[in-house]
Amino acid sequence: MKKSSKKLDKIGQLGPFFELDKRRQKAVILLFEDELTDEEIAKNVQRRRSTLDNWKNDDKFKAAQEQYKKLVVKKDFESKALRELVNLLNAKSEMVRLQTAITILKMSGMMSDNSTPELDKAKVRKANAEADIARWRADELTGKNKADDSTVLVNDIGDAEDE
Repeated sequence: MKKSSKKLDKIGQLGPFFELDKRRQKAVILLFEDELTDEEIAKNVQRRRSTLDNWKNDDKFKAAQEQYKKLVVKKDFESKALRELVNLLNAKSEMVRLQTAITILKMSGMMSDNSTPELDKAKVRKANAEADIARWRADELTGKNKADDSTVLVNDIGDAEDE
C-alpha cells in the first residue's frame, strides 16, 4: 500500500463510495437525502432514469450507499452517542453500567471479546434470580409455599366461615 493510500484510509477516504465517479457519488448522496424523486436525481446527475435504475442494482453502487450511510451516521451521531454512553456510566443499574463500559471499550478497539468475567457473573446472578422467582411462583401455584402469614390468612378466613 502506498503512503498516500494509508493516509487516505486513516481518514476514511477508501472504499466503494470513493471509488465511484462524481456523478454516481452525487446520486448516492441524493438518494440518501431522500428529498428528490428518482427522475429528479437522474436529471440532477445528467443521466436518464434507466441509468440510475441500473446503478441502483449494481453491487458496487449498493456497497457505496452502505458506506456513505455509515460515514454520515458516524459524522453526525457518533459523538452524541458517545456522550450518551458516558452519561450511562452513572446509571443506577449495574447491568446498564457494565454494558455501557463494554460498549465504550469495544468502540475504542480496546475490547473485542463478547464476554468478560464481570458480565458472565452478572448474567449468572440474573439467571439465578429469575430461576428463584420462577421456582417460588411454581411452589405458590402448587401450594408448596406454606408461609406463616399466608397459612394464618387462609385459616382465619376458614375459621371465620365455620363460626
